[in-house]
Amino acid sequence: MQFVITAYDGPNMLEKRMEVRPRHLQNLSQLKGKILCAGGILDEEGKMKGSVMVIDFATRELLEEYLKSEPYILENVWADVKAEPMNVVILNGEKVGK
Repeated sequence: MQFVITAYDGPNMLEKRMEVRPRHLQNLSQLKGKILCAGGILDEEGKMKGSVMVIDFATRELLEEYLKSEPYILENVWADVKAEPMNVVILNGEKVGK
């Protein structure tokens, strides 16, 4: 099952985000083969203000386990996190789902 995670940083978190980012990326590297897409949400000036990811987990429980280990959550960078089931239909221009 795929999930789209949309997470917005708290106010004035850019500096802390950049400090925590190496741990965030290291944590994501453990999910090889599960991440379909991931990147920063940008403000009008091109500075990161949040994140979006599409990740494939077998169950919501496995997603919740990942979120418990996410450095941006543990370090209070993300203030608003939503994780919703998603049906990926097109991936890299190819139909993969219904």
